Amino acid sequence: MKNQMDFREHNREVRKLWEDFSKGVHQRVPMITGISDRFYVLNPITNPKDVSFYEYSNDPELMFEMQCRFSEYAKFNIVGDHEMGIPENGWTVNVDFQNYYEAAWLGAEVCYPDHDVPYAVPLLNDDNKEILFHKGIPDPFGGFMARAKEYYDYFVERSKTTQILGQKISDIGAWFTTTDGMFTVACELRGPDNLCIDMYEDPDYYHQLMEYLTECTITRMKAWRKYMGKPEIEKSFGFADDSILLISNDMYKEFVLPYHKKLASALSTMEERGGVHLCGDATRHFKTIRDELNIYSFDTGFPVNHRELCLELGDEVTIQGGPCAQLIHSGTPEQIEAESKRILEEVKPVSRKFIFRDGNDIPPYTPMENIKALRDACLKYGWYE
Repeated sequence: MKNQMDFREHNREVRKLWEDFSKGVHQRVPMITGISDRFYVLNPITNPKDVSFYEYSNDPELMFEMQCRFSEYAKFNIVGDHEMGIPENGWTVNVDFQNYYEAAWLGAEVCYPDHDVPYAVPLLNDDNKEILFHKGIPDPFGGFMARAKEYYDYFVERSKTTQILGQKISDIGAWFTTTDGMFTVACELRGPDNLCIDMYEDPDYYHQLMEYLTECTITRMKAWRKYMGKPEIEKSFGFADDSILLISNDMYKEFVLPYHKKLASALSTMEERGGVHLCGDATRHFKTIRDELNIYSFDTGFPVNHRELCLELGDEVTIQGGPCAQLIHSGTPEQIEAESKRILEEVKPVSRKFIFRDGNDIPPYTPMENIKALRDACLKYGWYE
């Protein structure tokens, strides 16, 4: 790939495309690619030494070195409407504790299955479901977050003297200033079945747990924003909460939205429009989220009717979506092209705020020709008339 693409010309075209997109005058649907750290760690091509997630997660030097290699690999091999090649303003490397760090901070055990991503084991059963309330709000830099701070500080120091292909590291990514969502964390801690039963059989406990998790999240996010030199209160609100796909919109309004509102008001002025990441099909909640939380950008999962979603939310709302990740992983390039064509041709007549991508997060072992097929389809069928 390094010798097959003119990265300078590619980056010039990409900058122009996104500038035009911001003005609503772009001629083609932009395309992005969701590639997370699991794509690199669990892929024998990119991880030939078969370093496990346990080893990677328990050694800051190893994590840093693999993150450097992943950043380089992605910039030279993953195609899309993003900067490629050596980044002009420096590299980004991420402190990566996947999606378990919030539950781990609250006391959940982390499980590291062979050749899979780690996850938090449910902590709260019927016999101990109130134990967290007695402990109070944890130290934002204590427990598991003490390790997070150790790794973040290590990455900051290493980045001062490390270069990748002669270019500096300019940014340390860490998700500790945001959240995967209190309802999702509650599902991790209690188990989704038990939590949904609590909503009916023990609503007082459910609300006590959600209130506690909301206060914990606000405390942690403010502390980490301050530590990382970011504003504690931002102008817009952005978040994720994938597990809301489990409940109806009426239940969302009653059982989850009040806590999203509390989080938003504590961490933002909401004077600017924000965005949300929601895997799966949580589209029944999107209009409520738009109207109640000033969210005007939605990163979708699968299965999603992109055309109907664009029509429902209107031409001011940005929708990110595309073929399901399983198809991109296991399908043929011809199947990916056909599905991409179908989605693009359904959406283009009704929206100029659509961003084409996988839906959502391309799995490890995905053939590179399948990712290229996604890109080629957008270049072929993504042009507006």
